[in-house]
This record gives sequence, C-alpha cells and structure tokens, in this order.
Amino acid sequence: MLSKLNQVQRDAVTHLDGPLLVLAGAGSGKTRVITHKIAYLIEQCGYAPRNIAAITFTNKAANEMRARVGDLLKNTNTKGLVVSTFHSLGMNILRAEAKLLGYKPQFSIFDSGDTWKIIGELTNTGDKQEIRDIQTQISKWKSAFVSPEQAAQGNTESADSNEAEVHARIYARYQETLRAYQAVDFDDLIHLPVVLFKQHPEALLRWQLRLRYLLVDEFQDTNDCQYQLIKLLTDMRAAFTVVGDDDQAIYAWRGASIENLHNLRNDYANLRVIKLEQNYRSSQRILKVANHLINHNTKVFEKNLWSDHGIGDPIRIYAARDDELEAESVVMKLMSHKFEHRTKYSDYAILYRSNHLSRAFEEHLRAQRVPYTVSGGTSFFERAEIKDITAYLRLIANPDDDPAFIRAITTPKRGIGNTTLEKLGSYAGERHISLFEAAFQAQVEQELPARQYEELMLFCNFINRIQGRAEKDPCGELLDELLRAINYETWLYDSHDPRMADSKWENVQEFIAWLKRKAEADEKSLIAMVQTIALINMLEGKDQEPDAVALSTLHAAKGLEFPHVFIIGAEEEILPFRDSDEKQIEEERRLMYVGITRAERSLQISYCNRRKRGKDWLACEPSRFLEEMPEDELVYAGGHAEAVPTVTKDEGMDKLAKLKAMLNKPVAE
Repeated sequence: MLSKLNQVQRDAVTHLDGPLLVLAGAGSGKTRVITHKIAYLIEQCGYAPRNIAAITFTNKAANEMRARVGDLLKNTNTKGLVVSTFHSLGMNILRAEAKLLGYKPQFSIFDSGDTWKIIGELTNTGDKQEIRDIQTQISKWKSAFVSPEQAAQGNTESADSNEAEVHARIYARYQETLRAYQAVDFDDLIHLPVVLFKQHPEALLRWQLRLRYLLVDEFQDTNDCQYQLIKLLTDMRAAFTVVGDDDQAIYAWRGASIENLHNLRNDYANLRVIKLEQNYRSSQRILKVANHLINHNTKVFEKNLWSDHGIGDPIRIYAARDDELEAESVVMKLMSHKFEHRTKYSDYAILYRSNHLSRAFEEHLRAQRVPYTVSGGTSFFERAEIKDITAYLRLIANPDDDPAFIRAITTPKRGIGNTTLEKLGSYAGERHISLFEAAFQAQVEQELPARQYEELMLFCNFINRIQGRAEKDPCGELLDELLRAINYETWLYDSHDPRMADSKWENVQEFIAWLKRKAEADEKSLIAMVQTIALINMLEGKDQEPDAVALSTLHAAKGLEFPHVFIIGAEEEILPFRDSDEKQIEEERRLMYVGITRAERSLQISYCNRRKRGKDWLACEPSRFLEEMPEDELVYAGGHAEAVPTVTKDEGMDKLAKLKAMLNKPVAE
C-alpha cells in the first residue's frame, strides 16, 4: 500500500509518535497522504474505523477523500469512519448532545438567507450593506469565540465604538432569536460544540474516547474556534495529523488564521514537522516563478517546491491596451492553442481576483461559441423551488422554525395572507412562543376569520401527522406523500410559464430522488436528512465537469488544477487589491501564488494599460508581483516595453480560421 508513496509521504503516513504537522506544498499529494494514513491506521495499527475522523472544509473534498479511502480498503469494513467537513462533525456532536445546551436534537440550521432576514428585522432597516456588515461581524465574533457579553464589553475590532455597541446589542438579540426558533447558524456548528466541551467535561470525554485519531486537511484555513475544537478533541493524547500550507492561506477575510499553523509549535512541544515539496502537477518553470514570488513573504516554515515534469514553456506576460482587448486576446489565444494542440475546453482556466472582471471574457467566449462555466453560480439548494420544499422539511423537523413556517404556509398559497400571519405573529411574540404553537391556542381561533383559521388548522395538523411518522416511516414514502398533499406541481404550472415550470419541477423531482437515495444509503430518517441538507452545496452526481473553459476567481480555484491557465487583471488596485496593508499584501501575494500553481503546462499572466470605469478611461499600473518574478523565465508580449514581436489581430484570426478549416477537412481514403 505504501509502495506508491515517495519517502517523505511514507514518513508522514507511518509517523504515530506524537502530533504531526505536514507542510504540503501545492500539488504535493496531501490527499494521498491523508487517505493512505487512514488505511494504515486501520490495517496496520489496529484502529477501529469509528475511532478515526478526517476533517476537511468542503463536501466535495470530503466525498473525494471518502471515495479514495474506499478504493484503498475495498475488502475492509469501514463502517463508522468519519470523513466529513468541520460543520458536519459539529452538527453530529450537537445532535448527540443537544439536551446539554438546551436544544432539541431536531434543531434547525439556518442559512445566510434566514439569518439575513432575522438581522433585517432586528435592525428594522432595508439597508443591505448595513445588514451585510452586521452579519459579517457576528460571524467574525463567533469564529473568534467572542460571546455577545464579551462583544458588549468592547471585545471588537471596530474603530467606531457606537457602531460596535449597536452591533453587539443586535448580536445578543440575534442569538436570543435563534434559540427561540430552536435553530443554529453555520458558525454555531463549530462555536457551540466548543461551548459544550468547555461547559460539560463529561461530553468532551465521550468524544475524546470516540475519536481517538484526528486528521485535518487545509489546516491553514482554520479559524480560532475550529482550532479550539481540534485542541479539545485531541488534548487527551495529542494523536493527530494536520496538513496545511502557509503559502496558500488566502481566507483571512472570512476568519481563517494562519497563526494556527504557528501556534501548534507552542501548544505541542513534541510536534513533528514534515515537508512535502515534490510537486506532481506543474513544470519546473512554473514552480520556479511561484517559489520566487512567495519568497517575498515573511515565512515561518521555509519550503521550496520542485518537480521532475521537465522545464516547460516560459511564462508569458501580456500587456493589453485595454480590458476589451485583453479579453479578445486571451480568448483568441485560447482557441488557437486548443485547435493547434487538439486539447479539450476543460483544459483551460481564466482566473481573476474579482468577479466583475469576467464580464468581457464571457462576451467574447459567447461570441466565439466557446462553452464555459463560471464559479460562484447559484447553488442547487439556493433555487426557490428547492427552498420551498426544504421549508416543509425544516418545519416537520422543528415546528419552532418560524421562517420555515412562513414560507411553507404561503407556498403554495392556501388563503392565508399577511393579515393572518401578522395576527398570529403578534400573539406568538407577546407570549414568546413559535407561530406553530400559537396556531393551536384557543384565543387565536377567536381572533381569526373562520375560513383562515380552518386553512391554518388543516396545514398545522398535516405537519403534525407527517412529523409523527418522520422518525419511523421510510423517508421516500413520506416525501412522495408530502408532494402529493401540497399539490406543488400544479401550483408551479399555475404560477409560471410552461418552460420555467418544467425546469423547476424537474429540479424538484431530482431533489426528491436524491433525498431518497441518500436516506436509503445512509440509513437516515427524514428528520436526520433535513439537517444533512443544510450542509450540502451540490447534489451527488453533479460533480461531472462539462467540457468547458473554467472562469473562476482565484479564491474559488484553490484546490483545482488545469493544464493551461490565464491569470488576468494583474494590476495594482486589483491584484493586490486596493488599500491593502502590509499584512494583506502578503495574503494577496499568496493569492497570486495559488493562481500560478493551478497551472500544469502553460501560464499566461495579463494586465491592461487602461480600464474603462463608467464613461472614463483610467490608467492602470502593472502589479508589483510581476516585478517579483524571475526575469529569465518570463516572455513579454503586447504593449510592454520588453515585448517580443507578436502576431496582429488579423493575422491571429487568419491562423485560427486555417486551423478550423484543417480540422473540418475530411480525412483522405
């Protein structure tokens, strides 16, 4: 099993004498180390699968890891092995220990849309930026393990004390609202387990005995709260392996702390550090440019990536006259390269610092009929029709979930309007009970018109009937019954044009089919599936990538790789982002490093001499990061002082036309 690993990877897999930090450079096989170590622990060291947990950040990464472990342990029973995201682990801990924190096991998990609505109501404002700022601040407080009481006492980074005081008050009321709804948000899935373990040592001991060895991926992306959770779980025996790369720490803006890598040395005196420096992805030139650039950062752990993939092509730096010509040139070069080398569209990626830069490239790709995908599109679970069905499921799992109650009772419409809901809400608010509970109060019947009250009772009794069967009846049977009872298909076709209704109903059917498969495979009840839904970003089986050019932000491209990469918009004020301080400049440099190390065979970096803002043209300055790259590995083109002669647009289009004609020419008998 270990024969396919290099010596350093084998050292990381077989090290069990104390805590281990694996510094894994880009493309160095970190997932291979984690999956082989899981197999090694089970097959060679006698660990029971249920005593091992491998933790990562995305469902996609967890699914890949789980599949690779399955391939390594085909003939071994791995039941009980935990391979999950941080949030999924937190959810399972909370569900098992909910009563200790005053929650029901069927608590709801609110997404950003739910929390946005709550904060909007608490602030009584329609100012989207203000709501977003408060939402972000609350998330940062939770990630840094700051309670509402601590926030009120001034533990805040805000320079405006009045603003901080207001935000702290809203934070406290927000938490009270969540508890009233028997709900948690995504940050609570990490924050509350830490609270639980600090307040209830007996619960901590249960989980320390259950999870005897921890493996953590992308450790540089952990926040303070995640670090505390790992430290608490491993404190008994320090049996863990964490894998990370300080050169790829690019998420400080969402609470990640690169200091967690460094803190390991202080917290674990016997920590061993193993460096994975052999890159299995990129050419030597690409790695030389990446190493040269990142060495301008302050470093605690020195690392130098190397590869035996050959020297590779020089890195091309292209200076475009303006943003339109930059897009036109990149698309033309991409198409020419594809036709000349008989590659696939999916071999190419166009990467950028900010989403707005993609517009011109999308226009030119569409004009040339080049298929493409854009990162950050609407999640399947964010579609209105999926959220409609999910609202019913959330309410069945947790009748105190008021946002789910409101969405479900009004979709499809059933004669219950805002007036009825306002009366119900006022009654519930005065008595500090949920809308669902209020509906069964005798006084509510007296305050509502007979027809509205009858509709309200029909709805609530239906939810009660389904809820009574939700833990014991087959999930698929209940889902089919739910769809028939609410008559959702008919409502879709009555409310939308036929083509849109077809698409929405197809999504609903796909969602229900997926829920059935997942519930059967994982042996989960309808209640358990509701909490699972909140943590999943895309359907299983949706991971097959189309043959299309990838347009992606640099942040979203982390973890991906492409044979040919174009990094665009390499200008001051864009990359690095405007007004970055010294610490932020280092993160921006890491972001450029991440982009460079996505490339396997060829890399072009482009910038503009001017960009259009509104009706005005603004002069642009090349990114300082270009000057930090080794000159002998760069070839300049376009409007750069050191540019080599290049073809004109007409010459390029002529070449492209000839290549297309050559490909379409029939083969001689």
